[in-house]
Amino acid sequence: MNRTQRMLHLCCLTATLAILLTGCMLPGLARGGPNPPPQNEGAVRHDIEQATSDRAQLTTIAFDALAWMTGDFCSDTFLPPGKVTDYFGFQYLRDNDPDELGHNTSFVPRIANAVLAILTDGQIGDLIDLAEAQVDAINAIAETRYPMIAAFRRLLEGDLPAGSTELDADSVMAYGADLFRLDGEVSLGRAIGLGAIARSLTASQRAEIDSLAAGGSSSWPDLPDQVDKQTMPHDVHVAVMTYASEFFSWYTGSVEADVYFCPERHGTYFGSFYMKDMPAMGNPDYSIPTQLTGDVGEAFLNVLTSSQRATIEGLVDAQRAALMEIVDVREDISIELRKLMTQSTIDETYVLERSERYGELDGEIAAMYAEAFTEVFRTLSVAQLEALAELRDLDAYPCNGAYLFSENVPMPVIGDTDFFFD
Repeated sequence: MNRTQRMLHLCCLTATLAILLTGCMLPGLARGGPNPPPQNEGAVRHDIEQATSDRAQLTTIAFDALAWMTGDFCSDTFLPPGKVTDYFGFQYLRDNDPDELGHNTSFVPRIANAVLAILTDGQIGDLIDLAEAQVDAINAIAETRYPMIAAFRRLLEGDLPAGSTELDADSVMAYGADLFRLDGEVSLGRAIGLGAIARSLTASQRAEIDSLAAGGSSSWPDLPDQVDKQTMPHDVHVAVMTYASEFFSWYTGSVEADVYFCPERHGTYFGSFYMKDMPAMGNPDYSIPTQLTGDVGEAFLNVLTSSQRATIEGLVDAQRAALMEIVDVREDISIELRKLMTQSTIDETYVLERSERYGELDGEIAAMYAEAFTEVFRTLSVAQLEALAELRDLDAYPCNGAYLFSENVPMPVIGDTDFFFD
């Protein structure tokens, strides 16, 4: 598989994982699987306040810690593609669908085909061009993650450079800034492309899209594929569907929707997505348990001593300032990107500068996690380690090589990572 094919496969997985994975729903709230029954919590609103709540964050942190302590470099690299360049409100659309089909297999194709039926051939061509144009940059985001992941695992395994005792938080933050600048570049390019399509809509097209937005997913037409699969590789076709669905959520959404993220959005270097999602990969009939993050996270905490547990729980307060600033940064970026729906230029430098700050904050949080997790790991007893292995329960899913987002690839060559340490 060449680089272009690999990226198109990535775009495919963006849509596929959106169907299979439930990792972005808040712990303890109902999540959809294939053809889920109506949920009593249908009126529950998923918003940034819930995502940043102490409860949601502690559950996520505990789940991260379990995944990292029982995992390896390979599983640490797994990341659903939807966790990057996510300023287009699609997660908010899914999590707040009044008909509760946001995580159903019909959701992405139904809205994508409904949108494509409204767009012209030229506008659809622009979506195809957009997907192809972002190949190298999106791959670079995944590949740039590898050294930081490797450095964190060196810390856990005690493989430190001579004279080092801990991570250099400033170096981790600086590296995070570079990584998130790439994310900002891709997000900017995507907003430019989708914004141009938004500005080209006719009054009739706008009215049709507004009509779709007036109801939940069950009111959308169930159309056949609106682009000919025979004229393009399968992965290109799925990429078009992905961008069409993002266009809808962005065009009909809001800054609030664009700012929204799931609790797992930050510090994604510890393998929790692999632990949660691997049983669902390639298994569309698999339903991830609704309470998985909450139940397993709490079970992890219950294995710990009071001192060990306090170290993990302390991360909620320790990261609070950085997490709250992340919300502000995401709002700044989202507001600027949204201008592209009505104008052809924005302050691109500002978007990239704010993206770098975002990366610094994410790096700060990740370094906190790595240090605290390592502190606890080094004090675990044999009995505790055995209990955590049972909680992981992934013996049937060995991990080999690495992941380019959610695509398994050969083990990458990792350069020098000494600079991550003090």
